[in-house]
Amino acid sequence: QVQLVESGGGLVQAGGSLRLSCSASGRTFSIYTVGWFRQAPGKGREFVAAVRWNFGVTYADSVQGRFTISRDNAKNTVYLRMNSLKPEDTAVYYCAADKTLRDIYSDHEYDYWGQGTQVTVSS
Repeated sequence: QVQLVESGGGLVQAGGSLRLSCSASGRTFSIYTVGWFRQAPGKGREFVAAVRWNFGVTYADSVQGRFTISRDNAKNTVYLRMNSLKPEDTAVYYCAADKTLRDIYSDHEYDYWGQGTQVTVSS
């Protein structure tokens, strides 16, 4: 069982930066793949980035080159550094975790979810 808590969201101007954190409970966190998803008003949940147990990373095309995902297993925490933010990045951001993913892009594959943190980018 893993419990996830996101933090670090807020209001930022276009071009600015934020760092989201996803803190996890559980002694076996290091073996989980952790993903970030986002959901804008009136839209479905969208894959943003993920980091695997072996530190391999994957990004959505829309954030490639602007966002960086990383993990610190000693702190049971995954980070999402977001640079060059755009108004279209505005959404609730969720972190999710799973041990046995077949499709890293699919939110249905992740068993554990945080409560979400709001990111608002003003133009």
